[in-house]
Amino acid sequence: MAVAGCTLCIKYMLFFLNFIFWLAGGVILGVALWLRHDSQTSNLLILQFEGQQAPGTFYISVYILIAVGAIMMLVGFLGCYGAIQESQCLLGTFFFFLVILFACEVAAAIWGFMNRDTISKELINFYDSAYIKAVDVSGSPSKDSAIKILEVFHRTLDCCGKGDDTPLFKQVVNTLCPTKTTADFLISQSCHHKLIHLFSEKLYLIGLAALVVAVIMVFEMIFTMVLCCGIRNSPVY
Repeated sequence: MAVAGCTLCIKYMLFFLNFIFWLAGGVILGVALWLRHDSQTSNLLILQFEGQQAPGTFYISVYILIAVGAIMMLVGFLGCYGAIQESQCLLGTFFFFLVILFACEVAAAIWGFMNRDTISKELINFYDSAYIKAVDVSGSPSKDSAIKILEVFHRTLDCCGKGDDTPLFKQVVNTLCPTKTTADFLISQSCHHKLIHLFSEKLYLIGLAALVVAVIMVFEMIFTMVLCCGIRNSPVY
């Protein structure tokens, strides 16, 4: 009786954790879709200059997050059903998927940590390439398109220039940043800083979501193993 009661308690605890896991998958999927269609990032990452698309490394992490959210919802449903049915087969399958997901999350976390500065650096380089052409006094054929690129950056990020602007840029600043006043430039308007802040904030959000999911996964793996052992040792089965 004691074993059966303990098994019943663990079953409902695992069901509750799986339901939370399923909800977390839905939240992560929603956050990932929001990050994918966020106006700030979308406006910048759809830009093209001299035949080159703006770097889309950021979208790799977003697409991974979308896939993880969808799989979490599917696996969470499988875990809920397996817990209610007390099926060792379903619980074993659920545990297998949890281990795979956990390993993928660890790998993604390592990749994200190693490339945490890559996203902003790529866009800063993209901005700088347009910046050089925009202030070019030799009449470069791509100057007009470069000015349009900078206008999108300045409007989207509410910035102007890269912080250590040349005299050439200051001559055309009224054209590139028509909404800025002299008083605005008393405060840092560096687009470099704004880009770093924008993607650091979003990567922090992704990292926080991944940490919460990892903690839930660890508890679920523990409770799944305990429930499987309880089912196997229960005289009812």
